[in-house]
Amino acid sequence: MNEALLRSLTPSVLGVLVRRGADFAAAEDAVQDALVEAVRVWLADPPRDPKGWLVTVAWRKFLDATRSDAARRRREDLVAEEPAPGPAPAVDDTLQLYFLCAHPSLTPSSAVALTLRAVGGLTTRQIAQAYLVPEATMAQRISRAKRTVSDVRFDQPGDVATVLRVLYLVFNEGYSGDVDLAAESIRLTRQLAAAIDHPEVAGLLALMLLHHARRATRTAPDGSLVPLAEQDRGRWDTRSIAEGVKILQAALARDRLGEFQAQAAIAALHADAPTSEETDWVQIVEWYDELARLTDSPVVRLNRAVAVGEADGPRAGLAALAALDDALPRRAAVAAYLHERDSDLATAARLYAEAAQKAPNLAERDHLTRRAARINARRDR
Repeated sequence: MNEALLRSLTPSVLGVLVRRGADFAAAEDAVQDALVEAVRVWLADPPRDPKGWLVTVAWRKFLDATRSDAARRRREDLVAEEPAPGPAPAVDDTLQLYFLCAHPSLTPSSAVALTLRAVGGLTTRQIAQAYLVPEATMAQRISRAKRTVSDVRFDQPGDVATVLRVLYLVFNEGYSGDVDLAAESIRLTRQLAAAIDHPEVAGLLALMLLHHARRATRTAPDGSLVPLAEQDRGRWDTRSIAEGVKILQAALARDRLGEFQAQAAIAALHADAPTSEETDWVQIVEWYDELARLTDSPVVRLNRAVAVGEADGPRAGLAALAALDDALPRRAAVAAYLHERDSDLATAARLYAEAAQKAPNLAERDHLTRRAARINARRDR
């Protein structure tokens, strides 16, 4: 069973059902039922037209699920609209679905969560981790969003800012390696940049390209994480870096700074440094100051503490870190790194072990565990 194929077809099939009159929540349920049916049937009898098969089955599932007095009164019209057998038209509805999910009736955070779940294919747990909230809280938020849009017609799609936030979070989840959605996010952001003249759309595209350029070097052959300072810069994709820098420069020239442009500027400074030691950390701190002003995000301030530690020394970084909540994800890992640089190996080893226990994925946990073990070995010499 080709799970990647099913994932890639899901947005288009969902879009067909919505355009044919299905409300979003019911359409999503019908598509999920069709996917389950595909998993059961396709191994023994794969269809020649996977999308057409999914559209047909999902539409029938929707009809079955909406059998009620009101649905029966509309049945002849709905049946008349059932897709005819044969190849389905090659229409890419994915970006349109992102806008439809960012509906004005939803708060931005709920719209993002709904889109990540229904269109992006992320799990509730992954979305909760991205928002730094408990999984149960996020599950309730998504359920409320589905109820809100269940009776709403999608004739007022949401705004660009919400769509950008969704694309950014989907890219980050794909880039982490849990779900391979990074390339798809870049493709959709390119579409958006071609359709909308907006500096933040350009900033997001530049940011994605600059990060994606380093993807091949982020993990070792055994799957272990490779920190930025240890990556083989000769393997970075220079074509993507050049494109990202060019797009970013054009966006910054418009003097309408936003958070994605600021993040892209930081990524560009990393990409521009021939070696880790030659990184312009002072300028990176300045960009983090701008980013903190724009977002007031604790995650931004956490990353800024790392940059301060590189620019002004580990104790300055620890001073910046002291203002942040101990419960902030990855705070212990940052503190461990700064203590290691300050030669406080006992504290660093303890904090790396603590950070490993809180790591959101196995690769990160293994990386932090190895760092703790390495420092303990140094202390025992």
